[in-house]
Amino acid sequence: MADWAPKRFWKAAEAVETAEGWTVRLDGRAVKTPAKAALLLPSRAFAEAVAGEWDAQVETVDPATMPLTRLANSAIDNVAHQHAAVAAMLSEYGGTDLLCYRAEAPADLADAQGAAWDPLLIWSAGQFGAPLDTGAGVMHLPQPPASLAALAAEVHALDAFELSAFHDLVTISGSLVIALAVIHGAITPHDAWTASRIDEDWQARQWGEDEEAAAIAALKREAFLTAHRAFTLIRAI
Repeated sequence: MADWAPKRFWKAAEAVETAEGWTVRLDGRAVKTPAKAALLLPSRAFAEAVAGEWDAQVETVDPATMPLTRLANSAIDNVAHQHAAVAAMLSEYGGTDLLCYRAEAPADLADAQGAAWDPLLIWSAGQFGAPLDTGAGVMHLPQPPASLAALAAEVHALDAFELSAFHDLVTISGSLVIALAVIHGAITPHDAWTASRIDEDWQARQWGEDEEAAAIAALKREAFLTAHRAFTLIRAI
């Protein structure tokens, strides 16, 4: 029973615009979320991409190959009903942002952190009026309350679909600033991923790459890039 997977029963999946918004239909039948809600999607581009995931299924349905569908289900069934709580949780990353905790030594690691992270903090300070302090080590570093409030306002302004994609950008990178920089186009998603991996990449250069860790990192990278793609499709006109 554990190996059971639903079989493909449809011939064609298509994105359809209705009076309520965009949705996906399988042979004319509207797709529902796991909670049986209407799958109403925020843009034509996003709906077409979701329809593409359904069309790509072969004999059985593999949810692992349908990240945009999963994101839509989460946005509708979960995030929309607890938006404030999710936004507050993600906003808390500003108080412990990866970019604010630096190494004092070795010098090449400290230099790499500064080169990748300082421009992002400067951008955030200018873009949102939200300067953040940096310090050495891992002890908690209190941040200016006004800066945290300004960053939180940006997060709370995202709608349920945007917040669902933003969730992965923040939690995978460990940085609220990196996630905000990505969705505002201040950094490419590939460069953002690299910036979030300064410490891990330095360790790999020093001691060699662990195959299991590398495999996990590859999965996280794919999920990070998918979250950025989803956010872009959600906001597409």
